[in-house]
Amino acid sequence: MSGVKCTDNAPQPSMYTEREWIRIQEKEKKDIRKQRRLLLAVSGLFVVTALLCFLVYYFVLRSHDYSLFREYNRTDSSLGAGGTLLSGNVMEPFANDLCVVNGDVNPSAVSLSAYSAGIFDLNRRETLYAKDVFTRRSPASITKIMTALVTLKYGNLDDIVTVTPIVKDIEYGSSVCDIKEGDVLSLEQLLYGMLIASGNDAAMMIAEHIGGSVDNFIAMMNEEAAALGATGTHFTNPHGLTDPNHYTTVYDIYLMLNAALKYDVFQDIISRKNYYAEYSRIDGSPVAVTWESTNYYYTNAAELPDGVTISGGKTGTTEDAGACLAIVAKDLYGNPYISVILHSESKETLYPEMNQLLSLIGDGTEM
Repeated sequence: MSGVKCTDNAPQPSMYTEREWIRIQEKEKKDIRKQRRLLLAVSGLFVVTALLCFLVYYFVLRSHDYSLFREYNRTDSSLGAGGTLLSGNVMEPFANDLCVVNGDVNPSAVSLSAYSAGIFDLNRRETLYAKDVFTRRSPASITKIMTALVTLKYGNLDDIVTVTPIVKDIEYGSSVCDIKEGDVLSLEQLLYGMLIASGNDAAMMIAEHIGGSVDNFIAMMNEEAAALGATGTHFTNPHGLTDPNHYTTVYDIYLMLNAALKYDVFQDIISRKNYYAEYSRIDGSPVAVTWESTNYYYTNAAELPDGVTISGGKTGTTEDAGACLAIVAKDLYGNPYISVILHSESKETLYPEMNQLLSLIGDGTEM
């Protein structure tokens, strides 16, 4: 039968009987049907395999490589994430809840002589007021918010630090904790002293200890600012003393303070009116000191508007920066706000102007 091809209309070869020829034709038909079924099965398998490959590409590989279909826009509220930022006294990650602003907001609400100012509703992710919040200005000791943030992110507060000569490398007459070369104290104590008493000497020791050198620490500060999206910021020191290349913005300070509030210890430090520390000198003799807050709201030199409390903040004052203040405030219902002023004329004008901003908070009943 080899080499014989049968069809329905093919004539019967003389070498086969009619019965043999019918059997040959039936077998040939069966073989053709088998080949067709095999071809269909292979085709089906190919289609299924191709479909599976497409699904894997589309839902597994391609889903990780989407490009943005529109550019970032500060005014687009869809770019903010949902959720509540503050629960009790504990902040959630800053990146999930950001206020967005593009230019001045509500300019007629208050009358400020300060160069830049803003107040941000953290729960609603709304800006209640904004004046030149993206203009670069000298921040003075508000810089120490970033110094604290880098310390909390990369340092161990239980570390014991021996004060080195770098502690003297600051401007004479600037605010200090009055620590001396050879003093032995903890990193946590240095952090409390830096934020509460605004000690520039403590800031220098923190920078050297965390960064290995002050220059390395400053690089860490700038990297952290970039990671936060603080594009209007550049630091040249850890304390905020005047330098033409040391600057930030009201909005960037909001980002930094919002990020620092993730840390419970930061919230504790900025909420304190003072801090009692015990440590030792180079000869082993004990030192006991109480560092007092520089915040007029805590020293009773300024009063808050009715219905507003503050959870803490950071002051800053130099001739170039003017009087500066960044605070965390709450309304009667505990809803949180960050309020920032850069370059008010003096401390005497700073707090009345801050009160104007805080008066925009209201009583929180609409929350």
